[in-house]
Amino acid sequence: MSFKLFLSTLLVGLFFVSCNPSEKQIGEMLKKNPKLITEAIKENPSEFIEALNEAVKSAQGDQRKKAEEAQKKQLEESFNNPLKPEIREDDVIRGKKGAPITLVEYSDFECPYCSRGYQTVQKLLEKYEGKIQFVYKHLPLSFHPNAMPAAQYYEAIRLQSKEKAGKFHDELFENFSDIKKGEKFFRSVAKKLNVDMKKLEKDVDSDVVKKRIQEDLDEAKKFGFQGTPGFLINGIPVKGAYPPEHFDGIIEELKKRGKLKL
Repeated sequence: MSFKLFLSTLLVGLFFVSCNPSEKQIGEMLKKNPKLITEAIKENPSEFIEALNEAVKSAQGDQRKKAEEAQKKQLEESFNNPLKPEIREDDVIRGKKGAPITLVEYSDFECPYCSRGYQTVQKLLEKYEGKIQFVYKHLPLSFHPNAMPAAQYYEAIRLQSKEKAGKFHDELFENFSDIKKGEKFFRSVAKKLNVDMKKLEKDVDSDVVKKRIQEDLDEAKKFGFQGTPGFLINGIPVKGAYPPEHFDGIIEELKKRGKLKL
């Protein structure tokens, strides 16, 4: 018996029970006669695999449509009710402070996708120069052992100089492969930037620094960011290392809706 013939026979048999067989009825029939399907599969494995692949593709298509619909709905809600991150007075702000475009990133120094996100941010800062401000926030993931120490070094350096903290951020992402070296690499970058090393060693494990990072973690969690990188562009969430064009699209939509003037 071919697999397609088996399915036809199964459905014909069920029509004698009901003109509209339920999933329960099909399940009960297969429980009583499990050999029906196993024998059909053994005799026609290629047809079974073909039918299974078609079913998987169909299911994936349905899931994709549902995901797209959910994403559109969430995006629409974000445009109507944008998220509001805290921009602190002592945050390291790249670009023009108070600019109409605010880009906030929740990032992990050891995340390869964040390395790609860094490139995107650089391009956006260049393209929208004078119209954008960028704030880097921390979301070090537990399975990246050097992410938290890197965040602590960044914050400890920020206590000395915002400019040097920004340069530290850039050095790490531009030499991403060296981050695996951990604190040895972080110290070498700090020395290169002429950071006060005695103060750095004192501040890096301080409660002030740890509290700062925890504030970022709490905010990221509140906004639903679990992976990295996560962005907010004028309060619209972007989850993942999307290319600059994705952000351009959001900016254009904000302009179209009258929520952004450049």
